[in-house]
Amino acid sequence: MAAPRGRVLGFWIRGNGQSLGSLFTLVSKPFCSAATASEPLNAQRLAQKLRAQKQEQVTKKEPVSTNPVHRRVQELVRYTRQLQRVHPNVLAKALTRGILHQDKNLVVINKPYGLPVHGGPGVQLCISDVLPILAKMLHGHKAEPLHLCHRLDKETTGVMVLAWDKDMAHQVQELFRTRQVVKKYWAITVRVPMPSAGVVDIPIVEKEAQGQQQHHKMTLSPSYRMEDGKTVKMRSSRNAQVAVTQYRVLSSTLSSALMELHPITGIKHQLRVHLSFGLDCPVLGDHKYSDWNRLAPQKLSVGTLKKLGLEQSKARYIPLHLHARQLILPALGSRKEELNLVCKLPHFFVRSLRRLGLEMPDQDQSKNSEAQ
Repeated sequence: MAAPRGRVLGFWIRGNGQSLGSLFTLVSKPFCSAATASEPLNAQRLAQKLRAQKQEQVTKKEPVSTNPVHRRVQELVRYTRQLQRVHPNVLAKALTRGILHQDKNLVVINKPYGLPVHGGPGVQLCISDVLPILAKMLHGHKAEPLHLCHRLDKETTGVMVLAWDKDMAHQVQELFRTRQVVKKYWAITVRVPMPSAGVVDIPIVEKEAQGQQQHHKMTLSPSYRMEDGKTVKMRSSRNAQVAVTQYRVLSSTLSSALMELHPITGIKHQLRVHLSFGLDCPVLGDHKYSDWNRLAPQKLSVGTLKKLGLEQSKARYIPLHLHARQLILPALGSRKEELNLVCKLPHFFVRSLRRLGLEMPDQDQSKNSEAQ
């Protein structure tokens, strides 16, 4: 959300409206009045002071802690929260540096961690807010805003497709709706699935979870259950949605795995639910679906915490390790061949792989060298 603006004596000043309130009062009188001349802070000095404060905030660095756990927390915060409270122009500029593909119809970006795609209650900044700015940075001040073609969860990183006009956006959305787009995600999981490759075909439904905090979650709505050693068909919920996920393990240790996930369907939180409740291998940093009844930081083993350089009390700082790694779009419009889009892993993901002793496939080592 853009910060409120106040126009003061020819200067455009950006602020949060609260911390600058007293300063605006000082310069609210007419410039030509005698009172203004005697004020200790005129418009020019005010602007200089604000610029100095901004520069101080930019250059000010958080002191490096001597505690290794605190240093690890600082590292995670730096990697995951650096773009969540910036000016929309700063975010748009960062997105231009991470463009994966651009042509006359599409712009494909690398979505950062922690940024919602759409606005809502309590949302200060989202991807849709900066699309007009991003379009102008790419095509000049007369450019029309870009359009979203699909969405990713707030905590999910990776490939995101934008279109230059509504018609093209609708065409791409139709490709997603009719399951013509190949989507592949990478995830680090707590524990290793058995078997190491397969298909999870279990419907998903949203239910209210009972606990200290009443909340709603997506959960499994299986069609069958085991009863006295026999498979018994269950009465399906009318609200349940078909959900199918292919998966395979790319690398594993005794307590964690790097997995490739191919969602055939696109149900809300499908991958997280299938991994946690279907395979008993929740995504690392999934503080919502690691436990059905609780909304609390993910509980990790002592060994995993040690590898990550953290204590359980700091587990809440672990980000969701779920990355939209690859999209394959079929031929569309004037483009006669499919478009294969691959996005490098975020810094925190690569660091976690190293700490947990997980290896990337050989062909992906060089692609992520700059992220390490």
